[in-house]
Amino acid sequence: MEPSIICPRFEKAISLLSQRWTALIIYQLLSVSQRFSTIQSSIGISGKVLSERLKDLEQQGIIKRKVIPETPVIIEYSLTEKGHSLEPILKEVENWSQLWVEIETEETEEK
Repeated sequence: MEPSIICPRFEKAISLLSQRWTALIIYQLLSVSQRFSTIQSSIGISGKVLSERLKDLEQQGIIKRKVIPETPVIIEYSLTEKGHSLEPILKEVENWSQLWVEIETEETEEK
């Protein structure tokens, strides 16, 4: 049996989604636009890393950044159509995790 050749597009998609925090940021934005600080506090990511990931996702066309000219300036992040198209994939990962991923508890950690 010959090994299958990995499609370069598939490889690039997996590389993008497997960057630390990226899938969680996208998941966080599935339902509503959010400010930087809301995303940061929801997933517990450092400001520097969040800023880098948001810029990368914006360059990839997955999220859009909206500047609201108030004092102080408000910046909201939301998913583009391309970003929203990831929803079924992330929901399936969520479903899979409910069936197969165990959360470590204090009792498990003590053993």
